Amino acid sequence: MFNRTMLAILFLSSGIGLAQVGSDALLQAPTTLPIVFTRTVSADRSRVGDSVLARTSQSVRLANGTVVPSGTEITGHVVAASPFVFVETPYASQKQASLSIQFDSLQLGGQTVPLNITVRAMADPIASWDARMPNVNDDSSSPSVTQIGGDQLNPSQTKVVSMQGDIVAYDRSGGVYAHLIANRRCDASSVEVSVGIYSASACGLYGFTDVSAQEVGSLAKPSTFTLISIRTSPKVWSHSTALLEVLPDRQTVAAR
Repeated sequence: MFNRTMLAILFLSSGIGLAQVGSDALLQAPTTLPIVFTRTVSADRSRVGDSVLARTSQSVRLANGTVVPSGTEITGHVVAASPFVFVETPYASQKQASLSIQFDSLQLGGQTVPLNITVRAMADPIASWDARMPNVNDDSSSPSVTQIGGDQLNPSQTKVVSMQGDIVAYDRSGGVYAHLIANRRCDASSVEVSVGIYSASACGLYGFTDVSAQEVGSLAKPSTFTLISIRTSPKVWSHSTALLEVLPDRQTVAAR
């Protein structure tokens, strides 16, 4: 009877703890989420409200010790989609096409955890595939791999080095972890975060041609990502990848 009572208490207390970590405070800056998209969304085929589906591509350790496993589902939806239509009128300016998506939540331990993120970097399927393949010019027994952004990962070693030869990340059980390095709009971090196939300094779009990112997610408009183009209908293909970075809450920013 005692053992059953104790088990019940432990079960209830663990449930309370899980509810607590399921709050907005679970994901704190500068946590990063390396993800891979599992469904294509495009300005010419997707409609407002269509689902955006992705999953984490490596494990992510949170500040409270909780681990987000690799393969954790990320969900979102299409906010706006305006396809490219070529204007044939002589000397006419082409109208801007756009695709806007909202990252909504991740599923963790049976709970839906809201996302408050910026898209630090995104790569198309080809660039993402290349970041997993051995360098063709490396004829060693253990050829290196070039991370998105240029860092070099050697599968036989734990250290990841930059193009300048500095140690910038470590390949450990569960994935690659680094202190983020400031680059253009992207800030640095003083704690180790998950980066997956991305370099510590990766920032912006990789492999996307004729498109640019108008919105990437900010304190004013968190979790919203918008691609624009005057040449093609913007698209995020299945097997594209991204590095999401949790935004600081407004109170933290105000206290700085």
